[in-house]
Amino acid sequence: MANDLIRILASAGLTDAQAHLYYAGLKLTSAPASEYAKNTGLNRITAYNMLEEMVRGGTFTLVKKTSGKWYAPIAPEYLAVDARKNADALQRSLPELRSLQGPKEQKPHVRFFEGWEGVRHVYDDTLTAHSEILNFANSAVVRKFWPAYDEEYVAERVKRGVHLRGIAPDDATGKRVHGEDRKKLREIRLVPAKDFDFTNEINIYDSKVAICSFASSPHMFGVIIESREVAETQRQIFEMAWRFAAKP
Repeated sequence: MANDLIRILASAGLTDAQAHLYYAGLKLTSAPASEYAKNTGLNRITAYNMLEEMVRGGTFTLVKKTSGKWYAPIAPEYLAVDARKNADALQRSLPELRSLQGPKEQKPHVRFFEGWEGVRHVYDDTLTAHSEILNFANSAVVRKFWPAYDEEYVAERVKRGVHLRGIAPDDATGKRVHGEDRKKLREIRLVPAKDFDFTNEINIYDSKVAICSFASSPHMFGVIIESREVAETQRQIFEMAWRFAAKP
């Protein structure tokens, strides 16, 4: 169990030695470097130097006592928040990091996701969009499978300032959703439901095309295709359909 927890701490951005110190600190609560050295097997000077470094990094706090310096780890909740922030920052930086590889290395990348959790991951990826999202969707279908879609996904998209233009069937749900466009940071055009009753959803953003299929709920799946050429072609197809769709 201890080894599993230490591996988890290391995956949150700590080195192996730092993870051992943090784990020891949770049990010690507050102690001098000598106690950390005794609990981790590190020599006292190494433990002291690393604890000082972790204080500067914000994962430990320093408690000065008459007997010397004592060290205490920050609460695990704060460590988790920092890890999420680092992961979000890395996700936002992916386009820029990939651009450093040069055009020869920018090969198409396809990821496949199964089941509801997989589909949710695809939706989460669209929230990283730096461009507007271009969307083909059936407003009723996604809300059937995801009752809290508006409260969870749409609200988060609006919070992040990601604008969406969409094309959807002109049915009761489509009309209701379209009526809330202004406050939901989107613009939807409706097309005849009898001719265009979409059963899956397509989102085009940045250099990605994300497809979510709801046709068979036990086998729902999602796909993210990352290719500048594919995304640009799909973007042009969307613009052609956008011109066709009747303006509200």
